[in-house]
Amino acid sequence: MKLTFDLRYLCVLLIANLAPPLNADDWPQWRGADRDGTWREDGLVDTLPDGQIPLQWSVPIGPGYSGPTVADGRVYCSDRQTNSGKQTERVLCFDSTTGSSLWTHEYEAPYTVSYTAGPRASITIDEGKAYSVGAMGHFFCLNAITGEIIWKRDLNAEYSIDMPIWGIAASPLVYRDLVIQQVAGTNGACMVAFEKTTGKEVWKALDERAGYSSPILIKQAGKDVLVCWTGESLSGIDPTSGEVYWSHEMKPVQMPIGIATPSVDGELIYVSSFYDGSLMVKASHDSFTSKPQWRAKGRDEKNTDALHAMIGTPIVQDGYVYGFDSYGEMRCLDATTGKRIWEDLTAVPKVRWSTVHMVRQRDRVWMFNERGELLITKVSPSGLTIIDRAQLIEPTTVQLPKRSGVCWSHPAFAEKSIFVRSDEKLVKASLAK
Repeated sequence: MKLTFDLRYLCVLLIANLAPPLNADDWPQWRGADRDGTWREDGLVDTLPDGQIPLQWSVPIGPGYSGPTVADGRVYCSDRQTNSGKQTERVLCFDSTTGSSLWTHEYEAPYTVSYTAGPRASITIDEGKAYSVGAMGHFFCLNAITGEIIWKRDLNAEYSIDMPIWGIAASPLVYRDLVIQQVAGTNGACMVAFEKTTGKEVWKALDERAGYSSPILIKQAGKDVLVCWTGESLSGIDPTSGEVYWSHEMKPVQMPIGIATPSVDGELIYVSSFYDGSLMVKASHDSFTSKPQWRAKGRDEKNTDALHAMIGTPIVQDGYVYGFDSYGEMRCLDATTGKRIWEDLTAVPKVRWSTVHMVRQRDRVWMFNERGELLITKVSPSGLTIIDRAQLIEPTTVQLPKRSGVCWSHPAFAEKSIFVRSDEKLVKASLAK
């Protein structure tokens, strides 16, 4: 009897040590639980080690731009495989504590898009289901525990997609009983809502070219409003019906290139793109209305006004905008006017498309730059303060062969750790104090 008791006790201890902490936060979708790029955990390190940050685990994966998501002790991401002339995309699930593979869902996906490094959209986890969309519009609802297909849609075939040059990139948004996607379909199907349990279409909206930006939710008149940045407008939509409440035209001078997520602070909504500069809109809390506050666009992507962001999402807070311009220049703007307050060149080397992802955590901003560095920083109208920085993962060249490769995928911050991927591996590093 004593042996049986001891074995049970040891098993309990083993499970407790392997399981993620009960008070750990998840990162179940693009840019976190609320899509606002905010990390709400405490008990984190104040400094980083010299040299390489120690990794809890590292597992090999294939190329892809999609950032990982973390939920219920599992990590999800997607990649692309081109073995023996066959082109496939994969949805991957790993144990968040050990990195061991739990399941893989693979399907054929021949690419006709530029920059063929792999899927773009992060996987959305909701109520035991994983919603994944590939670069060519293969849309799946999978059992998040087993990887079994619950339903699937071929968006390209079904909606005659006007395919963006870089493919489908927006991450699915679950809202109540719906999953909403920027489909890029023709005939008024830029945005489409599906029943999240069956995949049946519920509504479609906007006869516009698609962009690459993931939709978010705000509150107006006491109700939820879906904010969508397409290739031609910034619009507010009823998420239950697809009715368009308001819209602000933002047609591109060259091509749709809006990648960042709309940034929100109170009634302010801000978007910025590489060629087309910045748009600030004020969306009333009291009614389904909005009005433009200011618009700023430079002569071209090198001679910019205000901010011409590329991949990373800017931060809007306390009356200021913080973001990275087209060549990696970090800028602070007056949110009321768009006037530049300062510029800083220390977070990432200055080069075309230079990218930094920013995540707020209390009074700090964690930055992950395209060189694979993690930075602990603070930002204010007085400037950027870099508290510490260290190497986390090496850049890879599949996404961009120039400058010895890049790391362009958004990391996940969960379980007091950071999860990040390159075109070769997915890693976890603890940031617990």
